Amino acid sequence: MQFLLKILEGSVSFLHKEKSGPKKNNPFLSYTSYVIALGGFLFGYDTGVINGALTFISRPDQLGALPTVQGLISSALVLGCMFGALANTTLADKLGRKRLLQWVAAIFTIATVACALSLNAWMLISSRFILGLSVGCASSLSPLYLNEVSPDILQTQNVNKNAIAIVLGQLTAFTVNAILGSLWPDWHPIWRIMMLAAAIPAILLWITSTKIPNSPFWYLLQRQREHAGRIFKELGFSKTDIHENVVDAKESISQGDKTNWHMLFSSKPAIYLLGAGITVGFIQQASGINTVMYYGSVILEKVGLGSGGSLYGNVLIGLVSSLAILGGKRVVERLSSYRLLTIGLTANVVSLGLLSWVMKTTPLAPAANNVLVLIILAFFLATQQGLVSPTTWMLLSEMFPQQLRTTFNAMSTAMIWLTNFVISLIFPILIAHQGTAGVFIIFTFANLGCIFLAAIFANSRLVKRAAAKF
Repeated sequence: MQFLLKILEGSVSFLHKEKSGPKKNNPFLSYTSYVIALGGFLFGYDTGVINGALTFISRPDQLGALPTVQGLISSALVLGCMFGALANTTLADKLGRKRLLQWVAAIFTIATVACALSLNAWMLISSRFILGLSVGCASSLSPLYLNEVSPDILQTQNVNKNAIAIVLGQLTAFTVNAILGSLWPDWHPIWRIMMLAAAIPAILLWITSTKIPNSPFWYLLQRQREHAGRIFKELGFSKTDIHENVVDAKESISQGDKTNWHMLFSSKPAIYLLGAGITVGFIQQASGINTVMYYGSVILEKVGLGSGGSLYGNVLIGLVSSLAILGGKRVVERLSSYRLLTIGLTANVVSLGLLSWVMKTTPLAPAANNVLVLIILAFFLATQQGLVSPTTWMLLSEMFPQQLRTTFNAMSTAMIWLTNFVISLIFPILIAHQGTAGVFIIFTFANLGCIFLAAIFANSRLVKRAAAKF
């Protein structure tokens, strides 16, 4: 895990020429950050593992999942993620970052084993919902934890390990599924081994997390300054960094966790900003990205790649996603997020429209047509993962004023998971009734609608004007 992350991070530095500055990432901090990033790896792995496993799960001699049940199996995890993410703030403050991360690893392991041993579809759906609680919690906890254990100059570098770990987890899941599916293509219970493999990084996280420190910022919130001071020193924080953390902790303690809901819903600027955040969250998922990340093998089988070919097609999907998020990060940081969002959505319209036409008309010979489908899918993934997805996260981190940021960001993130849940649930039904070409036509028009929504709500001038009211 650490070796692969270093390779990817080296690629980022080579491509983007990171800003120069002293590198004080001491061995203890490096170890701590890589362990915490395993939470992101778990997030990526388990959102990706269903992609290859679902084909085998749906076999008549296995669980015989029909399209509606397939949607429930995939979306159950996402629904759990929504609740897990919302619960993270309370649990992280009450239990502490380290203990919560260990609970995430434990629940993840138990739920993963339950998924692998499921006797019927409803047991699998229930187990994946519980698994989603831990995945959703990890998706919110890991970047928070990484931010708090990192000195200011290393925060971007260390928090980015989580983003890299997510796509690396998805790529690993696709690769493991492809290998297992190729070695035992006629042994339909292989999906249970695919599911069970996800327990390995969870156990590794639980074991390695025993040697990492709790967040020093959390100790400050608990008024345990001696513990905080010792850990700050071990992690290599400067006196300036420590002072800033102390000031931020005092402000957090004095502010408390009360939200003035009457103020929020009686203020037109606040309502607009909330609408903007929720719209940005909706756009990220309505573009159709997770139909490919969750159901890639189903889609590729339906266009004629076959079971083995579709599994290796998923590996290509994972590789393109990994390279796109690495290559697009610096672009998103340097150029206007609002403009890049429109550019990315426009590219989605072109690629999905073209994909639908190729699937419907089959203009080339079958083998060549399959290659063309993979190329167009790769282009869609490159623009979505390189521009649209990171841009939406960037917008949600910067568009709200400080006093609204925590509440509005949480509500906008919940919209991401909710939209993801709905699309994951209905996609198998849509593909059964409309076919692959028809479904991608629907998402082509969905992206057109997202461009219109972005023009209204993800408008730089209007958002800044509303934020200036606070």
